[in-house]
Amino acid sequence: MPQDSAHLRKPLSFVRRSNKLKPSYQRSWDAALGQELLDVPHGDRDTSVAPGFSIDWEAEYSRFGGHGNTPLIVEIGSGSGEAVSAAAANNPKTNFLAIEVYRPGAAQLAARIRREGLTNVRVACIDAVELMDHLLPAASVAELWIFFPDPWHKKKHNKRRLVQPAFVEKAARVIAPGGRWRLATDWSDYAVQMREVISASSSFTNPHAGERAGEESPLTRVRLEDLDARSLGKETHPLPLEEALDHEGGWAPRFEGRVLTDFEAKALNVGRQIFDLTYLRSE
Repeated sequence: MPQDSAHLRKPLSFVRRSNKLKPSYQRSWDAALGQELLDVPHGDRDTSVAPGFSIDWEAEYSRFGGHGNTPLIVEIGSGSGEAVSAAAANNPKTNFLAIEVYRPGAAQLAARIRREGLTNVRVACIDAVELMDHLLPAASVAELWIFFPDPWHKKKHNKRRLVQPAFVEKAARVIAPGGRWRLATDWSDYAVQMREVISASSSFTNPHAGERAGEESPLTRVRLEDLDARSLGKETHPLPLEEALDHEGGWAPRFEGRVLTDFEAKALNVGRQIFDLTYLRSE
């Protein structure tokens, strides 16, 4: 089967909203394309990577006064860039690659980068899986960030969640030995799935294994009050303590390098818990 046909048949972790850019976003897109915004040729799908295309990452980041041979941090699902732009400003000698599949978000992010004069960030408006498979060399990533990915709540849609066993192996290929994988979500069932599938891989270890378990676990708090259902205004079904207890734990403390975005603030305001996970790529 041709590569592009296979790509079309895989369940994707995203649904493209309107791809049309309003005039101001289109101007930002046009100004940034080939500079802050990577100009990646695509195949049959506009989020895929054309066969044979490659990027010399050291040369790419050396342009505009940036640094080529420095650690690379990749964030998947950057939105309009609140988190990645703040991190890039605070770490000017680290390179950042922001992957955002929605064109309006990518245009906003590119405009933000230009406005703030950041030379160490590039934006890729393509499917993260495609980029990892075709554009990132093995062991080239110092840290991989996935903060608040689409939870795909309905069970029949869970297969579309980004963090699945197959994706874990893709992450293991690109993250350098000793590198970090940082994740965060505000939905408890996705947090449990992330913990299960990554912990099952021999490629990663959890430096916080056993921490924040029992009554100290955010998962226990969610189960005791059914906070996820409550945040949606649905009927709640709290569990008794003996059933609610999360004996495994393994939750990381909040990553200080992640600024409080509007998205996370809204989740907190409706009473959801934030789950942080950190994994180390095995040496």
